[in-house]
Amino acid sequence: MMALRMLNVPVPDTLVELLRHATDLHRKPDALRFKSERQWRDISSQDLMQRVRHTALGLDALGIAAGDRVAMLAESSPLWTIADFGILATGAINVPIYPTQSPQQVEYILDESRPRFLFVSTARQLKRIHPVIEAFPDMRVITFQSGIEGYTDFAALEASGREAEPGAAHRFDDMRSAIASDDPASIIYTSGTTGEPKGAILTHRNLCFNAVSSAEVISCGPGDVALSFLPLSHIFERTVVYLAILRGVTVCYAESLETVAANLLEVRPTMMTAVPRFFEKVYERILKARSKLSPVKQKLFDWSLPVGRAWARAIDQGSRPSIGLRLRHAVADRLVFSKWRDVVGNRLERFVSGGAPLSPDLAYTFWGAGIPILQGYGLTETSPVIAVNSVGRNRMGTVGHPIPGTEVRLADDGEILTRGPHVFLGYFKKPAETAEILAEDGWLKTGDIGSIDADGFVAITDRKKDLIKTSAGKYVPPQPIENLLRLSPFIDQAVLVGNGRKHVTALVVPSREHAGEWATAEGLETGDLDALLASPALLAAVRGEVARLTSHLADYERIKGVALIAHEFTIDGGELTPTLKVRRRFVEEKYREIIDALYRNDSH
Repeated sequence: MMALRMLNVPVPDTLVELLRHATDLHRKPDALRFKSERQWRDISSQDLMQRVRHTALGLDALGIAAGDRVAMLAESSPLWTIADFGILATGAINVPIYPTQSPQQVEYILDESRPRFLFVSTARQLKRIHPVIEAFPDMRVITFQSGIEGYTDFAALEASGREAEPGAAHRFDDMRSAIASDDPASIIYTSGTTGEPKGAILTHRNLCFNAVSSAEVISCGPGDVALSFLPLSHIFERTVVYLAILRGVTVCYAESLETVAANLLEVRPTMMTAVPRFFEKVYERILKARSKLSPVKQKLFDWSLPVGRAWARAIDQGSRPSIGLRLRHAVADRLVFSKWRDVVGNRLERFVSGGAPLSPDLAYTFWGAGIPILQGYGLTETSPVIAVNSVGRNRMGTVGHPIPGTEVRLADDGEILTRGPHVFLGYFKKPAETAEILAEDGWLKTGDIGSIDADGFVAITDRKKDLIKTSAGKYVPPQPIENLLRLSPFIDQAVLVGNGRKHVTALVVPSREHAGEWATAEGLETGDLDALLASPALLAAVRGEVARLTSHLADYERIKGVALIAHEFTIDGGELTPTLKVRRRFVEEKYREIIDALYRNDSH
């Protein structure tokens, strides 16, 4: 193991060493947990290490060698993690592909990375990308699902490794010992919000350092339980799993996105990672539950929210809440907020939010309810964590301090720059694109505009390329305003537009459920929701919400026109990347006629 400057703990040289160290140290009966046939089942530390060994030996028997590339198109599960470590143990490079990516995107990644093997999860995924697979006849496919005719399955791969083990007693150790810390571990294709995806090359050193350094901030240990539901093809969740294994945290894999709410109650995690959209959905569910309460309980609920936020703001600002506020908060906590905690299993000590900015108001709301959210920040190119808040140092509206062993500073134009062992090698086969963001002295341009306060907390304003520049020369950061709008129960999604225009407008996807309930209360016809979404009455109600939520903004930031979009922005529809970021150029092009009409019809 190596010790790095400014990080006073040993860092494993490779991810395989990280796993070996962790499984030797913790020896847990429930290192990993998953649900099968309605029962939660355990994989012990010893079984995890043994299955990784057998997977690696099975791949070795099939001819995989150090430096080869192996792609993986699969939903998150223990098999994803076992396959990941098995690939890495041979010295090969894991190329993860989002299971939601279109066949065209899958083909692009396979064509550029040219993997020798492809892991695919299910028969359904195979059918979806079958024409793509046929275009790569030299690529061998291994399926997680057993019994698919014509394909080797994962169980058979493990069995072949198990059979090979007696005759290759030292082969696994020889393979893992040959891996160097600066060898590539993974090529991860970025979402491509503004162009074609780029493959970021991350080394064993990058990922080991990031897991160890982040663990120093997010204090956790063998007594903790984590529920994992974000895709492991995203480096955020994958590094969190590495971190959890390193610290002996039990990792429970959610069955699917649809079952997260039920799985929360079953495993009762103490820690969890999520994206802001998750918290917005939880809050929407809580607001829906409020609507079913008696009038008295609704008043109590409405009284509790500002009390909780005021209490959280006082704590956040480093002051002790007044006696009166503490008493009111105690009442709100007992009668209202304790029910919120029941929804997330009543043991959560920390939520870590990443992937996009989190609304401070929403963060204060959850913190006031006894559910602290630690916002972090990073990029695929930084393995990924650059900065993160901690339980003891959590400042709302920021992404915390840089993790130990890294450097962060601001460029003259406010762009965040970072340097350290977390910074990637470069983009696969794209030296020109690499040179655009990675300087020879190691400083990486993040593409994000931000600030660093006197206490060292980093705050993100917006993506540099996402800033809207009006025709008056004013810059408007869209993401914080979009976060504000989504606090309204009327608004499910919102995208700001206005580049080169005289003012800012918004495309809004209303909440169909709330719109229906509102229409019933207003005595409007609700039989045809599409017709309701096109009604002047709903548009007026949404405009009122937009004006209410943005009244404190500068005049040039205020939204002067709103258009309702009947269909949700989705990955399949092209509006969102696999990590749920808005593809703004695509949105502006797809809804060009609607946007043009907004500016023609708007009198401002």
